Amino acid sequence: MLPLQRYKKSKIKLITPSFLKEGDSIGIISTARRISEKEINPCEYILESWGLRVIKGMHLFQADNQFSGTDAQRAKDLQNMLDDPNIKAILCARGGYGTIKIVDNLDFSNFIENPKWLIGYSDVTALHSHIHTNINVKSIHGIMAINFAKDNKGVEGLRKALFGEPIGYQIPPSKFNRGGSCQGVFVGGNLSLLYSMTGTNSNIQTDGKILFIEDVDEYLYHIDRMMMNLKRAGMLRNLAGLIVGGMTEMNDNNIHFGKNACEIIFEAVEGFNYPVCFDFPAGHVEANMPLIIGSEAKVMVENKKVQLQFIS
Repeated sequence: MLPLQRYKKSKIKLITPSFLKEGDSIGIISTARRISEKEINPCEYILESWGLRVIKGMHLFQADNQFSGTDAQRAKDLQNMLDDPNIKAILCARGGYGTIKIVDNLDFSNFIENPKWLIGYSDVTALHSHIHTNINVKSIHGIMAINFAKDNKGVEGLRKALFGEPIGYQIPPSKFNRGGSCQGVFVGGNLSLLYSMTGTNSNIQTDGKILFIEDVDEYLYHIDRMMMNLKRAGMLRNLAGLIVGGMTEMNDNNIHFGKNACEIIFEAVEGFNYPVCFDFPAGHVEANMPLIIGSEAKVMVENKKVQLQFIS
């Protein structure tokens, strides 16, 4: 692995990978849970319909208990894609758990010389955060290969993002929103992963930035625990703004926690003065729209609508 000190020398400006065009190659790998060829067939068909050449990782369909191969195999597949200058984007097959186990075994030196789009959400937050913190290369928080069969809006959104079309959204307001406008670098991802990376060299710096969080299948008391961790770590104090995506399929104990996920999050940031948007269509939701991690973004939270625009 290349020492992190050397990575930080490249951290001069936000690096935007080249947008895709017909004839380019896109790689599919799995950094986490195992997957079958049948599960990614719809994705492969759609990517080829965009004029892209699909390259699958050598160990993509391997299995090591719940993982898509051993840690070494998963790291090797990703390393090969990072190093190959002909691969213009890397699409993660699915989430689950396992990305954090391989991130320290990767060498990003060739990736810095030939940056490419890395795409995924959920467990892939570990890669988004590590790359943003140490290298400052933009990446795409968006659908993965396993989602292509069921999320037409997310698929079309990803196509636009990869081919360089403008990305912006206007959504209805939530009753939990706090109004205002802001501009800053867009960061974040899965709350559980952000929580797990505090205190590590993958932890994101949030001062002056727009933070996005989402999660799935968590107990409400654990949402509270994670928000308290981010708050005590100073990650909520100086935000430009907060965007909350899907808080999906939350769980409660027999003795109720007493607040839903939105109420827990709002309470954690109640003493801070920046716009907050809830129910943004990203994360573990039906239409998981792409977000550009590391991009400059503008947010306006108004009474009748919320607007998010990626501007550079």
